[in-house]
Amino acid sequence: MKETFNTKSLVLLGLLTAVVMVFSFTPIGSIPIGPLVITLNIIPVAIAAVALGPVGGLIMGSVFGLFSFLQCYGIGIPSGMGATLVSIDPFLAFVQRFVPRALDGFLAGLVFKGVSNFSNVHVGSLVTGFCTAFFNTLFFMSALIILFGNTEYVQGLRGGKNVVTFVATFVGVNAVFEMITCTIITGAIGLALYKAGFIKVKKTGES
Repeated sequence: MKETFNTKSLVLLGLLTAVVMVFSFTPIGSIPIGPLVITLNIIPVAIAAVALGPVGGLIMGSVFGLFSFLQCYGIGIPSGMGATLVSIDPFLAFVQRFVPRALDGFLAGLVFKGVSNFSNVHVGSLVTGFCTAFFNTLFFMSALIILFGNTEYVQGLRGGKNVVTFVATFVGVNAVFEMITCTIITGAIGLALYKAGFIKVKKTGES
């Protein structure tokens, strides 16, 4: 798959960035449930990974991570958890919000390249949508546990549960909703972009 960033690629990045901004600054992209928020911002990340590869996914994941961090300060849709983490350690809060999303986008791009090379663009898009949502939850919660696991705040959230039980109960409904939504929408948009000639995939073994 060609990953050269031409005018069309830059336009798509601009449009996806605008979508992330709308999702971040309006209630459209955030559905609060307790201390967590079901976010639709992973969808532009998944689409960028499908259409623009690992670099595009990395860029859009970084945009998502940056706006996610700004929400910790009440810029856009406020994050109660983010505000608490910033009050504990602003730098670690930035790492916890930014790095998982950037890594998510990059790995999602690799997933699409790998799956679509051996299958087709539609399947690759569906799998990428699912993995983007899955990685987002996995990396976000892993960073939370690693960076803030010993704090009184996270210990209070855990309530004595082991890590696996805590993560499963804490993000269960949110994660499932995000995975289903991201899988369906990314699959549909990825297929549409492919039919429009935006995505070109070189099969393994082709010269």
